[in-house]
Amino acid sequence: MDRHFPNTRMRRGRAAAWSRAMLRETVLTPADLIWPLFVTDGQGVEEPVKSLPGVSRWSVDGVVARAREAVSLGIPCVAVFPNTPAGLRSDDGAEAYSPDNLMCHAIRAIKDACGDDLGVLTDVALDPYTSHGQDGLVDAKGYVGNDDTVAVLVDQALNQAAAGADIVAPSDMMDGRVKAIRMALEMGGHPNVQIMAYAAKYASAFYGPFRDAVGSGGLLKGDKKTYQMDPANGDEAMAEIALDVAEGADSVMVKPGLAYLDIVWRARQRFDVPVFAYQVSGEYALIEIGAAAGVGDRDALLMEKLIAFKRAGCAGVLTYHAPVAARLLGA
Repeated sequence: MDRHFPNTRMRRGRAAAWSRAMLRETVLTPADLIWPLFVTDGQGVEEPVKSLPGVSRWSVDGVVARAREAVSLGIPCVAVFPNTPAGLRSDDGAEAYSPDNLMCHAIRAIKDACGDDLGVLTDVALDPYTSHGQDGLVDAKGYVGNDDTVAVLVDQALNQAAAGADIVAPSDMMDGRVKAIRMALEMGGHPNVQIMAYAAKYASAFYGPFRDAVGSGGLLKGDKKTYQMDPANGDEAMAEIALDVAEGADSVMVKPGLAYLDIVWRARQRFDVPVFAYQVSGEYALIEIGAAAGVGDRDALLMEKLIAFKRAGCAGVLTYHAPVAARLLGA
């Protein structure tokens, strides 16, 4: 179509608020948000995470209160991450598949309080349970083994499903774990438990505050580059996503988020499954710290970034800003 000025004035549609709203291409709602919550041991406990301004670790009763808040705000799902007590961490991460672990207590309490009004997404990986901070089982040379780790991840996923998890989300990046978990869920009587695969999880510098929150940061020896992806690679991400979809993932995740919007876009164009992104701890912290330093208005910064995720093709976003954004959207 041949369009010329002044027959075409692009600013006409921007001249009034009602017109801007009517012509808006991308819409963000509270239903697009998943709220990550950190659970810790005890009763009546709130422990602020210093590297995550405004975020705390909560004991189970506090997590339940946050879950009820999510329902009231129209947030459809929470993601739970445990800060396992140091005495329960081990080289083999066996606490991950204990039915009495912190994660299972939190799942059961949230489901008892909120029922089907709120989905519960659980992290499947061993780093919150291991004494070495790696996501899997480590051999004598310090290498994270694949197949032995997958066997443990299956037990962990079944444990979470039995406690009431609605979505299990393997974040470990081991090869073949989605198929193994899917078959175990089917055979174990949990056919309706969804799998949201961390399909394109990069070895990123943005994870530091999260590791502080789950207590694994000071434990980690070495790095995770033998299983998390090289930030330089995009085609490899498409291959990883294709494998996870073929193995039975109901949805896939790109992590981190904003620095990888090209991966989100490519995945959405290529695969007919919902694509999510995780606005990770470092991304969240940069908004909070930047706003405190006068870089810009905090609310405007966070909403602009969340819109970017939706514009790139995300079905939803995991973000610590979920309750703030939901309130702004409901204002």
